[in-house]
Amino acid sequence: MCGIVGIVGHDPVAGRLYDALTIVQHRGQDAAGIATLDGDRIRLYRGIGLVRDVFTARAMAGLDGNCGIGHVRYPTAGADRPDETQPMYVNSPFGIVLGHNGNLINSEELARELFNGDRRHLNTDSDSEVLLNILAHELAQESGSEVTPEAVFRAVDTLHRRCKGGYAAISMIAGFGLLAFRDPNGIRPAVVGQRETPTGTEYMVASESTALDLLGFELIDDLKPGEAVLLTLDGRMHRHSYPGPTTHTPCIFEYVYFARPDSLIDDVSVYKARLRMGEKLAERILREWPDHDIDVVIPIPDTSRTACLPLAHMLQVKYREGLIKNRYIGRTFIMPGQAQRARSVRRKLNTISLEFRNKNVLLVDDSIVRGTTSRQIIQMARDAGARKVYLASASPPVRFPNVYGIDMPAARELIAASRSDEEVCAEIGADRLFYQELDDLVEACQEGNPSIKAFDTSCFSGQYVTGIDQEYLSELELRRSDAARSARRETGS
Repeated sequence: MCGIVGIVGHDPVAGRLYDALTIVQHRGQDAAGIATLDGDRIRLYRGIGLVRDVFTARAMAGLDGNCGIGHVRYPTAGADRPDETQPMYVNSPFGIVLGHNGNLINSEELARELFNGDRRHLNTDSDSEVLLNILAHELAQESGSEVTPEAVFRAVDTLHRRCKGGYAAISMIAGFGLLAFRDPNGIRPAVVGQRETPTGTEYMVASESTALDLLGFELIDDLKPGEAVLLTLDGRMHRHSYPGPTTHTPCIFEYVYFARPDSLIDDVSVYKARLRMGEKLAERILREWPDHDIDVVIPIPDTSRTACLPLAHMLQVKYREGLIKNRYIGRTFIMPGQAQRARSVRRKLNTISLEFRNKNVLLVDDSIVRGTTSRQIIQMARDAGARKVYLASASPPVRFPNVYGIDMPAARELIAASRSDEEVCAEIGADRLFYQELDDLVEACQEGNPSIKAFDTSCFSGQYVTGIDQEYLSELELRRSDAARSARRETGS
């Protein structure tokens, strides 16, 4: 998962892009980059690390220009090298930079096409470089000596026909403006906003609406599936709908885990969706265990707090904060290596023993992926004096890999992939385990926007909205395993 931002303004934008990237930092903690347009010259700076660490005062001073884009990344499978940080640049045609959130599932096929047919050389294994070069090639085919909105939109339409997967991308064309587009299935999110200033209208694009809010931009709309938005340097906004087939199937894991609770995604409040997840999970517990003996409900911070509150209320059980989080440790399920994840859980959380001692505790989490974190937290609860420890997940069992930009582990490393709910419960050491029903999860999100008829639920259901090749899944399994990650780190490749 990554975060994208872009601004076309009337004043230097680098500082605001920096602020916007800190707002979407939760979407990627591995690398960050900013590109600005200074006249006809693109200024680009990027590096490994958090936004605050990558951008020194000296780096920011060199990012001149009133138009720019930014990107934060966590690495998807095989894309974890320093030279794969974004935005990426290509000089022909016109000079283009691009950053994207998502994953192309036919990137290897496209890479061959680019080399053999389009005569374009790729220098990394990143699908973002593939996407950039597809855009550049198609724009060269459609344009003459000057860029026009019509040529840009024809290029994006052809890109959609060639590329398969989930993606929301933001690009900047030297001397022309900013382009953003979303995949025809609307899997990955993107929003556009504006604000009025004494010198005219400014525009902003971001992965989540909260970035617009905190920089004073008013939300105009989500990009529709397949839609492209072009923000030119003369202050105009052009919108274009993809003429090919589209469906609206946003990734449901955005609402479960990744997005900030203060964001609206496809006109659905993430906060309200998580409240409804808690209510529906409570209903299931009461159906299956009406005479429960739960003394206290404790969220596993931070994402599960919102769902935990209505759950505790409906169970008529006390809600307590029993786990305190160190906010300077990253998200554990995307960390490389089992040993590092295990150490991080202990550094990340500490118990308030008084809330566990001699109590039957229901822990609530947003999801259970590998199960490693759950197992350790359950043991921490027992060490703190809990009599019994139950666990509830606000989402269904994660049984399948995500192929649209969330770097979940290899399928064989997903704890629920080959186990029943009872076997998972035994494996993590819980006294009882409750998962959200998939239909309930969909309903909790859909209630916010009934016009969304379906979501991408592939990591829960195994149903991939773009279709999927089994050979691709097998190759992905090899690349995403802990052993493969360790080998890449050792060889530096």
